[in-house]
Amino acid sequence: MNKAEHRNLCRSVGGMLRAVVGAALCVASAASAQVAVKAGTLHTMEGEPITDALVLIGEGGQIDYVGKASERAIPEGYTTHECAVATPGLVDVRSTLGFTGLYNVDADQDQLDDSARLQPGLRAIDAYNPRDRLIGYSRSFGVTTVHTGHGPGELISGQTMIAKTRGDTVEDAAFVPAKAVAATLGPRAHKGGGKSPGSRAKAMEMLRAELLKAQAHGAKIARAESDPETEGPSRDLAMESLVSVLNRETPLIIAADRAQDIANAMRLADEFGFTLWLESAAESYLLADQLKERGTPVLLHPTMARSWGERASLSYNTAKVLKDAGVPFAIESGYEGYVPKVRVVLFEAAAAAGYGELGFGDALAAVTIEAAKILGVDGRVGSIAVGKDGDIAMYNADPFEYTTHCVGVLIEGDHFAGEREFDIGYP
Repeated sequence: MNKAEHRNLCRSVGGMLRAVVGAALCVASAASAQVAVKAGTLHTMEGEPITDALVLIGEGGQIDYVGKASERAIPEGYTTHECAVATPGLVDVRSTLGFTGLYNVDADQDQLDDSARLQPGLRAIDAYNPRDRLIGYSRSFGVTTVHTGHGPGELISGQTMIAKTRGDTVEDAAFVPAKAVAATLGPRAHKGGGKSPGSRAKAMEMLRAELLKAQAHGAKIARAESDPETEGPSRDLAMESLVSVLNRETPLIIAADRAQDIANAMRLADEFGFTLWLESAAESYLLADQLKERGTPVLLHPTMARSWGERASLSYNTAKVLKDAGVPFAIESGYEGYVPKVRVVLFEAAAAAGYGELGFGDALAAVTIEAAKILGVDGRVGSIAVGKDGDIAMYNADPFEYTTHCVGVLIEGDHFAGEREFDIGYP
């Protein structure tokens, strides 16, 4: 191997995945969809709701028409679905779906490896199980896109990906195979029995040390790229992942609930200059002004998360506080250490809309277009517009009402059962 080839191999994981994995994990082309959706009320998230609405999805799985049903005839040969209310397919901004399995046994729990405190080289695509029944269960309530990956619990637990909730292989499901690196600050990352880290100061020291190593590794790569005679560093998957973070190619998601840990996360981002996304962030309402000033997005804990431990001071109103302060946020299904482990964002948004006083429109946005914007995929999903993917959730009434049912889901025009028809598959 010559030096030029060696330099190419030592590029950051972001570039590597775009060059090597991205091509292999492109979204499978949609079947010839040709589907029509007629809805009494259509929430496009592109403007005001449309009544007596029609959506046409063409052969490529993209939306060809959005508007009044009276203004456009359904072409011959289209399959037609009718519902009372339709919304964009829901976007779960942070989850461990596909890593956390339906049966809650060791064999289907791949969301966290606790053999080491710092594991940025763990790829999400290597652990995601597209056939797990929990994916179909979540889809049956309208979730069509999920940002998923290694969960909180270690200082750096691994990488994340974005997938559609369909497909039998990771190639079918993934359309962003490497999106972010997941980290944790606070008691969840602390280890007992004399193991590190045992305190906040130790956790921050360990993270800083790892990021400093990544800076040095990135500098070696840069020198080798600028000088053909300079030998580049040896391959190091963990360092390559963090170089991508330091180059702002990949966000670092830091799960932190207490204000003290959120402040530490912001200070770390200032020190190293990476793109910070806050996850869970139960006490983010205490730092709303700082988050607004920084433009730091919050992947907010489920509204109905259990309020104990680090989340003892969570509030149903946090979503509204962040919205009113101008902080970019979306509501996650998240991860918790015991059943149900992964929640359904439809219900969490409904609780934020009502008990949390966020209101219908902003709550729906928090699990559709705002989630898509944070993830950088709003050109494809998150709203119903011409040219976007034909991902639609269909309901028999207001989707946030307890008695409402999801009656069907479309992903790029492909039809999937709603909650009443979905077979959970328990033995």
